[in-house]
Amino acid sequence: MPYLEITDASKRYGSREVLTGINLEIEKGEFVAIIGYSGAGKTTLISMIAGLVKPDSGTVKLDGGIVSGPGPDRGLVFQNYSLLPWLTVYENVALAVDEVFHEWSAALRREHTEKFVTMVKLAEARDKRPSELSGGMRQRVAVARTLAINPKVLLLDEPLSALDALTRANLQDEITSIRREDDTTIVLITNDPDEAILLADRVIPLTAGPGATLGPSIPVTLPRPRDRKRLNECDDFKRIRNEVIGYLLQTRDRSQAHLSKRLVLPDIEPEDLSRGRPAFTFGRRPVRRCEIKTVQVPEEIRP
Repeated sequence: MPYLEITDASKRYGSREVLTGINLEIEKGEFVAIIGYSGAGKTTLISMIAGLVKPDSGTVKLDGGIVSGPGPDRGLVFQNYSLLPWLTVYENVALAVDEVFHEWSAALRREHTEKFVTMVKLAEARDKRPSELSGGMRQRVAVARTLAINPKVLLLDEPLSALDALTRANLQDEITSIRREDDTTIVLITNDPDEAILLADRVIPLTAGPGATLGPSIPVTLPRPRDRKRLNECDDFKRIRNEVIGYLLQTRDRSQAHLSKRLVLPDIEPEDLSRGRPAFTFGRRPVRRCEIKTVQVPEEIRP
């Protein structure tokens, strides 16, 4: 039985169908990356797994139980940090620990919090507030806060997309290290194929919307640890990358081919500027085509 399973899930907002026929199976300890275009429904999909969004049809199961709402067994790292600005690094992480493990002693909660602050290399910044941190440090706080609740599944919603290249690479390495140490089940949402292949065991493309669905699962056969400097020289990396990008381009072209939009032109007759503007234009409005009367000229006086 899969550890995380989505069966025939669909979601629409009003008349717009966002996701349709989503089927996904993830084993315990697996790292799966879902890649797709902006606006295709990636955040809706991961919010569905987190229990923040309910599917209109279909089911989401974790460890055999139906996901009916949010819970500490699924930790979600948001794209925009979502830190409380008046709390320090330590306090932001401790807030989650105190909420989930309130039955623990104060000393045990403090030790647990400090463990994860140290894990993301923020021990020296533990008393700083978010406004005193760089973007990469804020994202590390968000990762530490999520990991500190010991989730069964770590959900990453494009957490590195707003970071500079160097900070992004450092955090990618930290996510890899965390996964190696704790064997955590991870679902990563991204729009970067190189990032997906570097980190994941499998890459699954999400087709272009509307009505997006998951494409074929593409296994990443590259051995670990993976060296990003040598990836571009690896034939397997090039093959996987071409397969992922080729599928996404194919689904986008197919989606655009089926889209049709009727353009309705305004019912306004353009002015003939070669005749010059009337001297008195105050209160004038554009002439509508439906108001123009056609005058029939007798045949005997036609030129």
